[in-house]
Amino acid sequence: MPLQDLLPQSSDDTPDTGEIKMDMDPVSPTSKENTGAGIAEDEEDLKDEFCDPDNPVVVKFQDVSAAAYKIKSGIQRTPCQRSQISSLVGMELFFKKDFLQTTGSFKERGARNTLLTLSEEQKQKGVIAASAGNHALALSYHSQSLGIPVTVVMPIIAPIMKINRCKQNGATVIIHGQDLGESKTYAIRMGKKQGLMYINGYDNPHIISGQGTMGLEIIEQVPDLDAVIIPVGGAGLIAGVALAIKSLSPRTTIIGVESEQCPSFSAAMDAGHPIWTKSGPSLADGLAVPTVGVNAFATARHYVDKMVVVSEDLIALAILRLIEMEKAVVEGAGASGLAALIGNKLPELKGKRVAIPLCGGNIDTTVLGRVLERGLAADGRLARFVVTVSDRPGGITELADIISSMGISIKDIFHERAFLKSEIFNVQVKCVVETRDQEHSDELYRALKHHYPCGRIIWGTDSI
Repeated sequence: MPLQDLLPQSSDDTPDTGEIKMDMDPVSPTSKENTGAGIAEDEEDLKDEFCDPDNPVVVKFQDVSAAAYKIKSGIQRTPCQRSQISSLVGMELFFKKDFLQTTGSFKERGARNTLLTLSEEQKQKGVIAASAGNHALALSYHSQSLGIPVTVVMPIIAPIMKINRCKQNGATVIIHGQDLGESKTYAIRMGKKQGLMYINGYDNPHIISGQGTMGLEIIEQVPDLDAVIIPVGGAGLIAGVALAIKSLSPRTTIIGVESEQCPSFSAAMDAGHPIWTKSGPSLADGLAVPTVGVNAFATARHYVDKMVVVSEDLIALAILRLIEMEKAVVEGAGASGLAALIGNKLPELKGKRVAIPLCGGNIDTTVLGRVLERGLAADGRLARFVVTVSDRPGGITELADIISSMGISIKDIFHERAFLKSEIFNVQVKCVVETRDQEHSDELYRALKHHYPCGRIIWGTDSI
């Protein structure tokens, strides 16, 4: 079914003024012939004038201060509150809840600041960006409030809900590209052809300045702060926040967190400059940026004290903890800072005052259920095993009695007879059960080992 058929159709009284265009042609609207001159001209077309690797811009503290003044009337001053998770991780933990911004992420800060710096002529022409989610939402929302035309190019993998929200915000949405890289190429070329300013979502200097305003708020809301743990994707957030915090509180430690699926900032720190890093699918899709921004890296590199990398299981567990203990629905990128603490990646912070920005809450609703189940498994509260029992009457009842006597709930059960290689009157039973915690799961394992002969139980991942 075509993507446009899946999108909700607006009625005449719906206040959305945007539109959605499908462009599945892999060739850009201004493609050149494959000649030497054409290739050189094509490479020139793909340059973002605000993000020049040969002349990176180092953002200054006064840029962040100016941004704070510009955007204050259009951005939520989000709370930075002490968390109930403090006792769990052994420190005074404060969450900066920027997922409470109108469009659900910190991206609004940089988007609004950048739009306010445009010349009157550029405001009339409009802007363009490539994004699969939060940057597109923030830019479309604030462009609408400021009366600036905006076009967002989104890859075909972008969630339909986010595509429709951008349309409702008045944006012209173009669906183009298998991934964000193809969308960006298309957007830059289209911008140059139509006179639209391309706005990079993490490396435009005005974007970085805007994101830094979060750091100003954190320092004011949490006095005597020992450390801040910041999620890192393209590095725009850590660049701005680190600049703001280190300028006002040099003693505060700045720690960056990346997904193990794409540790591009760590690679850049090792190399001394941004380099391409292989990226894989991640729960923290907002952090999966293969090459960090040149301006962001130039600004952040001297302020970041440490980088850590977290696994997918830790990110899933952090999302679960935030829902259960903070009543906060946060996307994988926003939960990665807590993931580092849950995984005991930063033991030196025990007893310290630590802040973490929960920077986004736009987790795909179709993914949330799966993420929570994965978090339960990582927490030891979902266990999977296979046990071979008698196929005579009462064999499975006996297994169910052992499980129920321990106060454990069976979530899923499956019987396998045809492919069993043991005795003909046996049946292999595959179970997924819910327990209180890891210790409870271990108790069940011991009870099953005690009851059934050696070799009849396959536990955990070996039971797949």
